[in-house]
Amino acid sequence: MAQSEEYLQHPVRSRVVNSLSLAEDVIYSGLGILLALYAAVMLFRGGQHFWEMVAAPAGHVQIIQLLDEALMIFLVVELLYTVQVSFREHALVTEPFLIVGLISVIRRVLVLTAQVPELALADETAFRHAAYELILLALMIVVLVGALLFMQRQAREAARKQA
Repeated sequence: MAQSEEYLQHPVRSRVVNSLSLAEDVIYSGLGILLALYAAVMLFRGGQHFWEMVAAPAGHVQIIQLLDEALMIFLVVELLYTVQVSFREHALVTEPFLIVGLISVIRRVLVLTAQVPELALADETAFRHAAYELILLALMIVVLVGALLFMQRQAREAARKQA
């Protein structure tokens, strides 16, 4: 018998582990409900902003805000998926977190690049900081995509070994 199985043979330890597992399930469920409600509210507000833009000519700032809201909704939905996977597997799965990070970085890149013309007219220091931020974000995209590809390759190799 494995050492961890022997450890859980004790009734008090078993009850504590079961109680913590139940607490984890309750917390994941509550978090999932909150994220789903937040995504629904954001989707409704995004729809309102979209129809306001259709009704009246939208400026550059309104389009950037709508893009930011849409990407934020996508990010929250991916977080909801991450919570679902963690709830189902009872373990932290790395790949969904990498995808959430990648979406966050891409969201910031898109919003920042949409603001670059305004920053170029405003202040040289602000423009330089935005350029540095874009370089760092591009490096983060490369690292996150590399990590995702590495993990997918590892999963394929593990599946081949099992077959």
